[in-house]
Amino acid sequence: MQKSSTCSFMYGELTDKKTIEKVRQTFDNYESNCFEVLLYKKNRTPVWFYMQIAPIRNEHEKVVLFLCTFKDITLFKQPIEDDSTKGWTKFARLTRALTNSRSVLQQLTPMNKTEVVHKHSRLAEVLQLGSDILPQYKQEAPKTPPHIILHYCAFKTTWDWVILILTFYTAIMVPYNVSFKTKQNNIAWLVLDSVVDVIFLVDIVLNFHTTFVGPGGEVISDPKLIRMNYLKTWFVIDLLSCLPYDIINAFENVDEGISSLFSSLKVVRLLRLGRVARKLDHYLEYGAAVLVLLVCVFGLVAHWLACIWYSIGDYEVIDEVTNTIQIDSWLYQLALSIGTPYRYNTSAGIWEGGPSKDSLYVSSLYFTMTSLTTIGFGNIAPTTDVEKMFSVAMMMVGSLLYATIFGNVTTIFQQMYANTNRYHEMLNNVRDFLKLYQVPKGLSERVMDYIVSTWSMSKGIDTEKVLSICPKDMRADICVHLNRKVFNEHPAFRLASDGCLRALAVEFQTIHCAPGDLIYHAGESVDALCFVVSGSLEVIQDDEVVAILGKGDVFGDIFWKETTLAHACANVRALTYCDLHIIKREALLKVLDFYTAFANSFSRNLTLTCNLRKRGWFSMANVL
Repeated sequence: MQKSSTCSFMYGELTDKKTIEKVRQTFDNYESNCFEVLLYKKNRTPVWFYMQIAPIRNEHEKVVLFLCTFKDITLFKQPIEDDSTKGWTKFARLTRALTNSRSVLQQLTPMNKTEVVHKHSRLAEVLQLGSDILPQYKQEAPKTPPHIILHYCAFKTTWDWVILILTFYTAIMVPYNVSFKTKQNNIAWLVLDSVVDVIFLVDIVLNFHTTFVGPGGEVISDPKLIRMNYLKTWFVIDLLSCLPYDIINAFENVDEGISSLFSSLKVVRLLRLGRVARKLDHYLEYGAAVLVLLVCVFGLVAHWLACIWYSIGDYEVIDEVTNTIQIDSWLYQLALSIGTPYRYNTSAGIWEGGPSKDSLYVSSLYFTMTSLTTIGFGNIAPTTDVEKMFSVAMMMVGSLLYATIFGNVTTIFQQMYANTNRYHEMLNNVRDFLKLYQVPKGLSERVMDYIVSTWSMSKGIDTEKVLSICPKDMRADICVHLNRKVFNEHPAFRLASDGCLRALAVEFQTIHCAPGDLIYHAGESVDALCFVVSGSLEVIQDDEVVAILGKGDVFGDIFWKETTLAHACANVRALTYCDLHIIKREALLKVLDFYTAFANSFSRNLTLTCNLRKRGWFSMANVL
């Protein structure tokens, strides 16, 4: 932070001059922008970075600092030809780049997957806390090739919902058309399904040109990587579900066996339900979505079973060997009850009559619904052995579905509103407290803002309560995971043993700060060491801002070198929503006294960004 944020000291011979000028103009004009820029390490190794710049303004609309983020995108850029790779093909250089960077990718992946501290929760949206909780930094869409579509753009979102609706249509109509043979003499169904097939084929083409989220949370826009990813995942299933089985089956000269085969293969289209799973897995954690999904599954299963039930009756009602009607079939009994009996046409040599297909489907669905819900009126009942066997299987499925769906409706509703009720109860208690003790308005607003923002970020989870449930060993492992950013980013912890890290992790605490919160007041005792994980803070001395602290900075006191508690020489105030990992003086000294080898390394390698004991001493802070 002692050097310019333009990173001019990292420019090299291959750094684009136009990009350098754009970066300079962005800072000069106080604008927000993003770039892909080639920078160089100390050993002159070139590295591609995705650089994002966002100006932060105070209440007077004056820019007080810039937030600059850098993401390594070297793995997804064209490998640079150097002296050691001259004459190599592009594929060879790409293979070398991926091989050399594999270890780096493995280190970055687990870190990036969990960086969702400020992700909006559905609970916040339900409580109408969306835009009032966390500051939203609008970022420009990443630059992509002209023929590449962003997976979260408005067009792709609308297209995905169209595909989702057509998938439900397929799940309903394919079993119906296969069982009731509606398309053999109906051109309208054939045309409609052909149009649906064409739309799904277009979707396959679009998937070859749509970005996706990589394993590290980055948006992949490289056309080659997109095609390889789609070919290895959903391409085969999507292609099988789009084959034109109906077109082949529509020809009159097709052999009957081949026609039956293609009629059966149409069931492969149910593989499109995988698309539904890809869309619904984001909502399975919410009770309302689970309830709606279970009801839809129940209706869909009843529809499928109704189609199978009709197929069994249609297969058994006429004995093709003796060309006689089976009077014990449920279709024959239904035909008699509604006054449309089967009759034999001697001139044509076929059986005619019977209920209409609409009546047959409604009756089949009525029977499956009464069976699945364990009501069973008995006016439609199985009579043949095959029908009874199918009914037994259907009753077993029905009992499981009934217990799963309707037996848990109360539990689902309780879970839906449990967190909401707890949240409102807490807010009411805080409001009553502030009113009872007549807390000033400004302080009351700060308290409410802190309560609401903390609840949004933690989703009402009591970390200490969860950790208390776990045994000591497991609790230490979880604490190491929760504090991994501090341990990985600061060199002072690199030589710490596993036992030392576990002892330190248990003592660390995580606190959330809202804008305007004072972490330290001038003159109070400095009894904790604070590590900034996210957000920005300002250091104020004599009513002047002397430093800005950000991610990776450390402030507090060097307890291990001093015998007395220090008095803070400055105020430390949060500028944005911040996450701080702190460790108390007594806890830190206890660990350092036990792990003497680590104590020496820690004292030598930890550099405080801001030492609150010494007035005006800032080692790495960006002095304004």
